[in-house]
Amino acid sequence: QVQLVESGGGLVQAGGSLRLSCAASGRTFSAYAMGWFRQAPGKEREFVAAISRSGGNTYYADSVKGRFTISRDNAKNTVYLQMNSLKPEDTAVYYCAAKFGVGTTTPMYDYWGQGTQVTVSS
Repeated sequence: QVQLVESGGGLVQAGGSLRLSCAASGRTFSAYAMGWFRQAPGKEREFVAAISRSGGNTYYADSVKGRFTISRDNAKNTVYLQMNSLKPEDTAVYYCAAKFGVGTTTPMYDYWGQGTQVTVSS
C-alpha cells in the first residue's frame, strides 16, 4: 500500500507560478513511476506529466510542455510539479499517482492522492 498526499495548491494570477508536492509513504518509493493528472469541473481527468522511477525520463502533455516541470527526490519520497506561466485553463484539481514499474500517460495507476485545488485567475 502507498499513501500519497499532495500539497501546494492555491489561488494564483495568470502568469504566476506554483509548486505542487506529493509525499509518499508505504512501499519503496523508487519502485514506482509517478504521474500528475488534473480534473476540471465537468471534464474528464487528464494526464499532465509523468516521471520514471529513477527520474531519468519525463513526459508531458502538449498543453503544459515548456511551462511545467516534474521532478522527484527518492530520498525524500516526494514528487514535485513546478508550474510556471499559469493560465486560467490550468484551473483544476491536481492529483498525483503512483504506478508500480513503468509509468503511463493513461490513468492506469495503482494509487492516487486526494488532490489539491489549483485556481488561476485572469
